[in-house]
Amino acid sequence: MGKRKVFAKTDLSIPQIEHNIDTAGNVIILSESVPPKITVVSFGRNTSTKRNFDFARWYGAGIDAITYACQRQIERFLAGQDGAPSVTTVVGYCNGLTHFFDYCLLQAMAFERALALDDLNRNLIDGYLGHLSGQDLTTAGQKNYYTPTKSVLAALGQRGFYRLVISGDEATFPRNPFPNSNRKHKSETALSKRERHEFTVALRHAIKPIWVDGTPITGDLLAYALLVIALHTGRNLTPLLEMSRNCLRPHPKDDTVFLVLWKRRGYNTSKVALRAESKGERLLEAMPSVRINIERLIRRMMVLTEPLDSEAPDDLKGRVWLFRSRASNAAGQVTSLRTNILDSAICRFVEQYELKDCDGKPLRINISRLRKTFANRIFELTDGDLATTASALGNTPRVADQNYLAPSEDARRNWRFMGEVLVQELLTATIGATYKDTPLGRCSDPLNGQFAPKHDGSTCMNFMNCLRCKHYAVTAEDLYKLFSFYFRVLTECSRMDKRRWAREYAHIPRLIDHYIVAEGLRRGTFKAAAVDAARERARAKPHSFWSVDLIASLEVFS
Repeated sequence: MGKRKVFAKTDLSIPQIEHNIDTAGNVIILSESVPPKITVVSFGRNTSTKRNFDFARWYGAGIDAITYACQRQIERFLAGQDGAPSVTTVVGYCNGLTHFFDYCLLQAMAFERALALDDLNRNLIDGYLGHLSGQDLTTAGQKNYYTPTKSVLAALGQRGFYRLVISGDEATFPRNPFPNSNRKHKSETALSKRERHEFTVALRHAIKPIWVDGTPITGDLLAYALLVIALHTGRNLTPLLEMSRNCLRPHPKDDTVFLVLWKRRGYNTSKVALRAESKGERLLEAMPSVRINIERLIRRMMVLTEPLDSEAPDDLKGRVWLFRSRASNAAGQVTSLRTNILDSAICRFVEQYELKDCDGKPLRINISRLRKTFANRIFELTDGDLATTASALGNTPRVADQNYLAPSEDARRNWRFMGEVLVQELLTATIGATYKDTPLGRCSDPLNGQFAPKHDGSTCMNFMNCLRCKHYAVTAEDLYKLFSFYFRVLTECSRMDKRRWAREYAHIPRLIDHYIVAEGLRRGTFKAAAVDAARERARAKPHSFWSVDLIASLEVFS
């Protein structure tokens, strides 16, 4: 017997694009399929506020083929096909398509014909990018509309519905249409020490009702508890919102538990160790001044919301953040915390406790800021241990350093050392005219300077603070002394505790490289050749004042 032919089975529940192929190999959408009987795509429950999207208004206007193909692709995403993005991600895809469809309508009117799938090419994409740039949108806003559109169209191209060009000058999608967009986007910053203190005090007061039996569980109360957990664990928003009732797992140490959250984007879990509640803490549980124990708070929330779990919709069963809705259209129904509910609760919280930032404006609170605050706090407590901070965040050291860590107050003061110094003399090319020579450069007032002893006519010898003194200056002739000091500081790294060096000296080489030298080159005060020559001379034979043999320790100048 010959080999039996096996026919592949097709799942008819998966949305398909009804089409034919013409003689030229182009995909032709069947006219009887457009518009489809149902033009509304339902998202169901998700972390956004959108529950459906209607494609109807783009049918019958000359872009039916593109609209139909995109609708079917969205439906396939929701059916778990083609990479199975999350529902919230698909909501974002639809938001991006609105601008693209509107642009296609303009193109159909300009061409005086209906657009087909083979019109999806580089010219159309370049035109769309130009259309976005003409809107009242920031670069980040343009990118937020373009990227979701590209995801949908790329999926169609990969399935062969139009000719997708991957590379070259005719590539369907330009390689980098928004260069340096990350530099134009102002990311969140960590809370300052004052802001963090005031926020923590207010939050501790706001969650007091949680410990009182019989307190009604509201969305605001759950939101405050979630903020406490975010502040102390540095977790991301979606994993926190979807925290399950089995999130606390055993830890090898008796006084510790793991908080385990699911990360959708990475298809992985995120673990953070929490200090478990001690017997001593249980005896003091009525005292509000006792330091918040996160494990105890999570278990308390589980106890308070457990009665609602049996009434929760199937997709919310097992969640921690359950409460009865007070909305008029769903009063009494069990629901869960969502992004919009959390945002509204935060606004009320900031207003109620009159929280202000350093400019006197209402304090801006969100999970991203709390994650960065957590990162900077860990970095501070570990004396600048980047590896430990990255591990606590669940990131690589490079990502943690570039995206989460901000300079401390001391570091910011060190980086602002120029301030009022040198500006006039740099602009008038009279630098050095009023300055006295020092082992590190020049000083305009070595007797009464910012860090001078200021008694009995003593000359300032506090050279470790020169870089942040407003009386300090450096000319091209001083580069040799400056780089000699630079290499002496680096030498200290091998002569003392690494953490202490990172805390007390690490900023000095960075200041010299990234501010003094870079600023001098930018202004034309220094020539690149002179900088390189001074650097190599100091490396080979440092200035006698900064010789390791001459000075046993830099501490004498601190």
